Amino acid sequence: MAKRISLALALGALTASTTLTPVAARVIGMNQPAEPVTAARIALLPVNDRAVWSAYLARSQAQMRADKAALAAERKPGMAIPPQPATGNGERTMPLTRDAAWYAGPEARHVADVILSFQTPAGGWGKNQPRDGAVRALGQSYVSNNSGVPAEGDFDPSEAWHYVGTIDNDATITETRFLAKVAAALPSAAADRYRAGAIRGLRYLLAAQYPNGGWPQVWPLEGGYHDAITLNDNAMVQVLTLMTDVGAGRGDFAVMPAGLRREAAAAAARGIDCLLQMQVTTDGRRTGWGQQHDALTLRITSARNYEPAALAAPESAAILRYLMRLPRTPAITAAVTAGVAWLKASAIQGQAWRDPRDGQGRRLIPDPAAPPIWARFYSVDANAPVFGDRDKTLHDDVMGISAGRRGGYAWFGTGPQAALTEFAAWSTHS
Repeated sequence: MAKRISLALALGALTASTTLTPVAARVIGMNQPAEPVTAARIALLPVNDRAVWSAYLARSQAQMRADKAALAAERKPGMAIPPQPATGNGERTMPLTRDAAWYAGPEARHVADVILSFQTPAGGWGKNQPRDGAVRALGQSYVSNNSGVPAEGDFDPSEAWHYVGTIDNDATITETRFLAKVAAALPSAAADRYRAGAIRGLRYLLAAQYPNGGWPQVWPLEGGYHDAITLNDNAMVQVLTLMTDVGAGRGDFAVMPAGLRREAAAAAARGIDCLLQMQVTTDGRRTGWGQQHDALTLRITSARNYEPAALAAPESAAILRYLMRLPRTPAITAAVTAGVAWLKASAIQGQAWRDPRDGQGRRLIPDPAAPPIWARFYSVDANAPVFGDRDKTLHDDVMGISAGRRGGYAWFGTGPQAALTEFAAWSTHS
């Protein structure tokens, strides 16, 4: 079942229900790898842009060398290398909604001590690491094993130095916010080391920001799609929200140095401008955003083997919700209005994404009572749902991909409805 609807018609008929028409499933292409940020690509930029990008790349490369050297210096000849840290749900161990007194207690302080021990020399953190275990041992890796066992030709090959400082899965953002909460709850002398850790986390994020205002998924840059400006799982929106909070001196960030707050506010402004520039225009109409955008061209690009260069409804909805919380400007108003129109046009009616437990796996089930759903990805040219598989094939029908990939990824969801609901209230207030 593939959604067949032209973008121009879709945006011109927002009240019409979008349905999926049964057609023969097709392979419509092959996913292509994202391009990293390289000196060769920078040399092709306009002359006035080359110096700042070259300086950024050199700084990233120098920081990676420094990070690796720091770990190597800890590993003395003949010593047993500690095992990599455990992998798990890190956010669950760093709650951000407890009452202030809890953050001054021993449980929170232990988590904060663990967080500090795993902070990389650059100032960031890895992802998917519980922070309530043991503090980092001398010579232990800064990050857990996030590589898995890749297939030959995988866009994300297994490497020994991987995700060493990232904003993926809310990493670095959560650690920074948690340290700030602990610092705010403690007397000044006891708070200093935690506040210093939070400041290092913020300076890491400032250093990682691209000259055009976007953020890579991993910094120092490690290549591949990790160099792309990452909107996936709301990564850049989470960084921007943090920078906005710091810049405004909200809550736990009220005591941050004034200069750092000014830098954060400026970084947020550049990031917002980058978001607005990345909004995709097709046939003269603004639509949504992708999961990743190329750092140098701002065009949509791919990520993992099964994640194509396509419009992404969940990420677009999250960006719209963030923009609606900002002071209104003509540019923000235009972006929000057009983005919401695209979401409305792309909604799929009368279908539910579920597993009926009949042995055929998760699929779309006709259901007149189902709420609107959205595909995860829509092609840029035709605004039709597109689905990827681990072998890099792209399909126009979710039933055309392997059962494991069909059941192991959120190909459809109701999440974008929240943006439409917020827009209904936002549009009635000037």
